[in-house]
Parts: sequence; C-alpha cells; structure tokens
Amino acid sequence: MIKTYKNFLNKKEMNHIYSNMTSPNFAWYLNEVLYDNKCTIDESYNIQLTHSFYLDDSINSKSFSLILPILKKLKYFTLVRVKANLLFKTDKIYEHGMHKDYVNEGTKIKTGIFYLNTNDGYTKFKDGTIIKSEQNKYIEFDSELEHTGSTCTDSKYRIVINFNYVA
Repeated sequence: MIKTYKNFLNKKEMNHIYSNMTSPNFAWYLNEVLYDNKCTIDESYNIQLTHSFYLDDSINSKSFSLILPILKKLKYFTLVRVKANLLFKTDKIYEHGMHKDYVNEGTKIKTGIFYLNTNDGYTKFKDGTIIKSEQNKYIEFDSELEHTGSTCTDSKYRIVINFNYVA
C-alpha cells in the first residue's frame, strides 16, 4: 500500500529545505542512478547528483539538520538510509528501471520519498501506479515494492529525498 501526504511540511520548513538544497553551497556528488545493470535506458542518462544524509548507522552530512522536520513526522524505529537525488532536465521523460530499495528479510523496512520540487517527473510502481512529483508531497511504501523514478522535461531538475527506515 502506498500512503500519500500532501503539504507534508509547513511552508517555512519546506522553503528552508528547498533554498538550502538548491544553493551553490550544498554538496552534491556525481553517481549512477541504478547499479548492477538494473538501469533500462541509455547509460548516458543513468547519472544523477546525490547527497547522503545518513548511511551505515551514522550521520554523514553536515546538512543533516535540514531533514529533521521530515524525520520528526515519520514513525520510524531505526533509520537505514537517507539520500537526496537530483536529476537534470531531459528532452523526454526517461524511466531508469524497476527496483526494490531493500528486501525485507524479516524486518519491516519502509521507503519514503519527499518531493522537493514540482515537475512532470514521477515515481512509477510495477502495478502501473504513478505518483507525480509535487513539491512538499511525501509518499511511504514497503521497501519491497518495485518502483522506478524518472527524469523531467519541464523544470531544470527533479529533486527527491529518499528515506529507508525500520517501522
């Protein structure tokens, strides 16, 4: 089941995160979108900028405090990973390939996606469900649900923050 929350944060919190993550001082790092040959499009579109907030049981970002308003609203027991993805505008929409964030081996791991800006990109699930990228929307689903993200054509970039956590 996919839960959707619109207007997840108040305007002040939303604007604070957005202005910081789109400033020239925010650290973004070049990475592939999907690894292990899971990407289903031309490899030249399998690139994104990422920012890791949390991984391997530790905070690994000086900007971790930016996501505290989101974390305060989540019902989580333990964080697994928090990562932001920035995909640049493309001439047409490209989907990267279906994948599962984590396979729940006896542990109930959830995936959350926070949409930082509105654009014509989306998250698509294997069953055909499409969630549009709308600023300040948060979705939550079981990490075993296959899904893919996309690029956008009507904005300079598409930014999401992915949360994986034990519920």
